[in-house]
Amino acid sequence: MTTTSLLLLRHSSSPPVFLTSSSSFVFTKNNTPSRSFSIKMESGEQNTAKKKVFVAGATGQTGKRIVEQLLSRGFAVKAGVRDVDKAKTSFRQDPSLHFVKADVTEGAEKLAEAIGDDSQAVICATGFRPGFDIFAPWKTDNFGTVNLVDACKRLGVNRFVLVSSILVNGAAMGQILNPAYIFLNVFGLTLIAKLQAEKYIKRSGINYTIVRPGGLKNDPPSGNVVMEPEDTLSGGSISRDQVAEVAVEALLDEESSSFKVVEIVASADAPKRSYKDLFASVKGGH
Repeated sequence: MTTTSLLLLRHSSSPPVFLTSSSSFVFTKNNTPSRSFSIKMESGEQNTAKKKVFVAGATGQTGKRIVEQLLSRGFAVKAGVRDVDKAKTSFRQDPSLHFVKADVTEGAEKLAEAIGDDSQAVICATGFRPGFDIFAPWKTDNFGTVNLVDACKRLGVNRFVLVSSILVNGAAMGQILNPAYIFLNVFGLTLIAKLQAEKYIKRSGINYTIVRPGGLKNDPPSGNVVMEPEDTLSGGSISRDQVAEVAVEALLDEESSSFKVVEIVASADAPKRSYKDLFASVKGGH
């Protein structure tokens, strides 16, 4: 989701838990080996071998929150950033946080080197920065995401979470005159670029969760998360903290979140539901 979005999730508190995890090799449809990613939460026991997650766009407003929440939930994080020295000033020192130079527009080969064979999952929270380059959305939100997927396939990383946006398929939803749809596409057809990247992910065979938030707010969470199937929501807003939480929860509950596109906003009128229930309420696409 880009910083230019008009559309607008919330952070729900949860008791501290420790994580144990398991990793294995599985075979995809092409019979190529890939590392599967699964995590089980247990109380009272801590696994010292932390699962490592690569975060693309780690210094963005949503990406930074994702990194912080991953660390707080017991993950190790490899933060993919354009400027390592600058990025280090944005985060508190943490032995579980490692920075690597990564630019999603530079191709799958370089990205594969950055992700490395020690990452078990990838979260993509990139977004183009508005400027004079009308192709920036396609370079970042389309080609950049495709490069990440291709890098994962090279490495056998079989878990991919993408932060996208509601209304990416607005034309098919009859929302072509929605002011938010018009505004977001003014910047180089941003939503169309994101939609094409989503389609590539779905065809890739990788185990994906695509999170489409409404309009992003920097304010603290307010209201409970509403989660709907793809092409359902056409308005609403959500705190970036809640978006980050949903992305991390998708890794924690792979069983309920795999091969799904979920749209999220926050509402003061919505009942509080567990993320397991929310993910389970959305039908998968695989």
